Amino acid sequence: MRQILVIRYGGFGDMILSMGAFRTIRAHHAVDRIAALTTSRFADLLRHSGYFDEVLLDERLRPWQIGGWLALARVLRGKHFDRIYDLQRNERTTILYRVISFARHLEWSGVIPGCSHYVRDDPDDRRHIAERLAEQLAVAGIPETKPADLGWLTGGIGHFDLPPSYALLVPGGAPHRPEKRAPAAAFAGLGRHLMGQGIAPVLLGTDSERDQIDAIAGACPGAIDLSDRTSFGEIAELARHATGAVGNDTGAMHLAAAVGCPSLVLFSAASDPSRVRPLGRRVHVVETDTLRTLSIPALIAAWEELRADR
Repeated sequence: MRQILVIRYGGFGDMILSMGAFRTIRAHHAVDRIAALTTSRFADLLRHSGYFDEVLLDERLRPWQIGGWLALARVLRGKHFDRIYDLQRNERTTILYRVISFARHLEWSGVIPGCSHYVRDDPDDRRHIAERLAEQLAVAGIPETKPADLGWLTGGIGHFDLPPSYALLVPGGAPHRPEKRAPAAAFAGLGRHLMGQGIAPVLLGTDSERDQIDAIAGACPGAIDLSDRTSFGEIAELARHATGAVGNDTGAMHLAAAVGCPSLVLFSAASDPSRVRPLGRRVHVVETDTLRTLSIPALIAAWEELRADR
């Protein structure tokens, strides 16, 4: 039995877009022991997935936190991994490569020149990250990547007591990336339009998006606020039963799309949908240089196009 490590941090959307790769690695290494290296935010999610036998934590220490780096290095070297899949592919994992591979043979799949299963990481490559990860696995000897399957991610939603017809509105995003958020007024206008169609708008988000969500709820009486009340599994289950989901380029939208919910995702020039758009059976994209000027009529029109695409 070989010892395998998969490295993946990033945001929630990055984690969802990596689920196909996780599933593929698990199938290829069915008789091996696989560990994941991630942050505490995603530890329970990856444990629950069934793709990993162990989850190790890296809290993404700062360069000057030498004690923490040495402790992580000791843990990783002590595991005696035979192969590592570096799905994070950044400067941090380059450091880990140097530390773990020092004075020993190690198979490493990633973008570090000189590693055993090297794949070139072109900054101008506009292919979707899922396609680039599939290329990486092919170079490592896994020619076919399985699609993501999130059937294992479930949660009870009966306690929310929602009406039969509802749509998810996801107005938030990373607090340090406000340019990736459409204005609250646009979401509120869409919410009022939904209510006119007999569809209840359901707001998802975290407490860091409180101002945005409160503004929408205030301008759209009747919106149902579930912000900061949902687990990953509950979001997945809500999405499976929703009429559709509309939101910014953020993790909950990636999850909604991945479980089959018709999804309308809003992109500004701050991110490239060709590289990171959510993957699912019905995903539409609104792409504009700036989301600040996204109008209510434009958002409603995009929603109606999604609804018409059966």
